[in-house]
Amino acid sequence: MQRVVSQKLKRTLALATVAAATLLGGCGGGSTQQIDPFSPTRVIAFGDESAAILQSGKKFGVNGLNTDTKLIDCRVNPNWAQILASGFGFVYPQCNNDFVALPQGIMYAADGNKVADVRDKIDQHLSNDRFGPKDIVGILVGVNDILELYRQFPQQSRDSLINEAKARGKLLADQVNRIANANGRIVVGTILDVGLTPFGQKEKQRQTDIDRAIFLNDLSTAFNTALRLNVLNDGRLVGLVLVDETIQQITRFPTAFGYTNVVDAACRSDIARQDCTPDTLVQDASTTQWLWAGDTLLSPAAQQRIGTAVIARARNNPF
Repeated sequence: MQRVVSQKLKRTLALATVAAATLLGGCGGGSTQQIDPFSPTRVIAFGDESAAILQSGKKFGVNGLNTDTKLIDCRVNPNWAQILASGFGFVYPQCNNDFVALPQGIMYAADGNKVADVRDKIDQHLSNDRFGPKDIVGILVGVNDILELYRQFPQQSRDSLINEAKARGKLLADQVNRIANANGRIVVGTILDVGLTPFGQKEKQRQTDIDRAIFLNDLSTAFNTALRLNVLNDGRLVGLVLVDETIQQITRFPTAFGYTNVVDAACRSDIARQDCTPDTLVQDASTTQWLWAGDTLLSPAAQQRIGTAVIARARNNPF
């Protein structure tokens, strides 16, 4: 008798499973249903020199060289914006060496850009274009804002400058939200801790009134906190990349990340920032094991790490 009941129970469970599967299939649901991967048709980059590409193809940091000609090749040592674009098969007109007929990349990033410049370039974009659900927009800006504020000390008080850094962070959040409200899809990064840069470390040694590196850190933190508190970080329209935490972890545990130097700039100081190549580095410098290319510029290895985080966020967000 027990065996008969057991067989009936098995048949009942089997029928229930089939029925449930049929019901889910008819509804278009079920655990096996996959969300369509985000497939943009255009990439738009806003930011400063960390993303900029000049018309000549030169970048700010360590430009890569063509192995045959030994000339600068913009495809080598890509910056974070290039990594974002290439992750979706796009290029920017400034680095279109493969002669893509219609490169689906728009480059608004430029050397020296601050948050207000990004705001103005968004205005420029919207004057004759739009943002849409198939646009992936990358934004990383704010280091030049921190440097501008820092140079006003001690004429301006620490507290007033911290408050202004918060205002700049909120202004960036407003621009991100503006693009989101226009139906764009955005990946935005926090800024690196300027106190950890070669510039910040030099200022710590040069100035003795206060710990200048800590002050730069405080300005950077105020900016990032305001950005994070005010940005529309719902995971649907906006993805956030914590650049500050990444750089902080590398500086605390360099060997764990494969770095041998997280203090000095790899590029020689007598070389223009857009002209640095592997042939113009300081003695013993490495493009793969040093964190910094310039006083506030990331090395190719660090750009790769940040770019990888940016493209991962763009792919994994449910845009």
